[in-house]
Amino acid sequence: MKLLSIAVPCYNSQDYMNHCIDTLLTGGDDVEILIVDDGSKDDTAKIADEYEKKYPGIVRAIHQENGGHGAAVMTGVHNAQGVYFKVVDSDDWVDTDAFAQILATLRELVETDRAVDLFVSNYIYDKVGAKHKRVMRYANAIPEKKVITWDDVGVFHKGQYILMHSVIYRTQVLRDCGLDLPRHTFYVDNLFVYVPLPYVKTLYYLDVVFYHYFIGRGDQSVQEDVMIRRIDQQIKVNKLMAQQVDLKKVENKRLRGYMFNYLEIITVISSILCLRSGIEENFRKKQELWEFLEQNDAQIYRKLRRGIMGRVMNLPGKLGRGIAVTAYKITQRTVGFN
Repeated sequence: MKLLSIAVPCYNSQDYMNHCIDTLLTGGDDVEILIVDDGSKDDTAKIADEYEKKYPGIVRAIHQENGGHGAAVMTGVHNAQGVYFKVVDSDDWVDTDAFAQILATLRELVETDRAVDLFVSNYIYDKVGAKHKRVMRYANAIPEKKVITWDDVGVFHKGQYILMHSVIYRTQVLRDCGLDLPRHTFYVDNLFVYVPLPYVKTLYYLDVVFYHYFIGRGDQSVQEDVMIRRIDQQIKVNKLMAQQVDLKKVENKRLRGYMFNYLEIITVISSILCLRSGIEENFRKKQELWEFLEQNDAQIYRKLRRGIMGRVMNLPGKLGRGIAVTAYKITQRTVGFN
């Protein structure tokens, strides 16, 4: 059995996937790299097959009809043979020195029967043209280099969230939680991180900058204009987060608080994108989202609605929308979330 399975979802990735995979190959025999070709129309499939041929026993090329990022991730989960599982997108890459430290730590945890459910490390926003590249660290909230439970976790800053870039899950946790990401849907990385959290009993944090999150392609899903065009998919994920996890049943108080804050920021992002679009139809979609949240769980809805951002996002009229957008811009600059 491998120590770590890494799924690399690929769709028309011929121009940049080599750099990603080459950094992952430094993990050696402890790692299996699952290149999931999601119905690409360029040379992605050919490149994947070449890697599999060159690195047998380490690289596996998996070809499927196009199903979107979530379908590719789920294919990775279903095929993984490693104790642990990570997703690395094909336009991103990892720091090889940090990778070596992480593998050594995971190996020690497994060999001493202390395999944790969730392993956390840092990531960097590798933004094209940026002189100072922001690093997301967690040392203020998570004790380092020890096996802990949620009771040991402190307070996360606003804008400081555990994202797909920072997580390595024990593979069985992903299977036990019933994770099932929707097809042909962007932003499912939020579900990938969020849904398994109540199944996590132990975690470990290593304060190293491991994942390079590339930001710079014009068609990237996190560009604001792209997100507005795909607002229906953002809202779909937002609703699924609320549906798939009953926060009232999350036993640990600190985890429950963290997950509520996560749901809150995703709801704020959905709302502000609708408002920033300036389109009447999207204003109605924002209202429909909040009505859905009320119907899904009235208690959680009231807490969301009564929060500062919930009140601001629902101010009436054109003036209210302007105040909400201004508040969001200020928060974005001061907190620094992307």
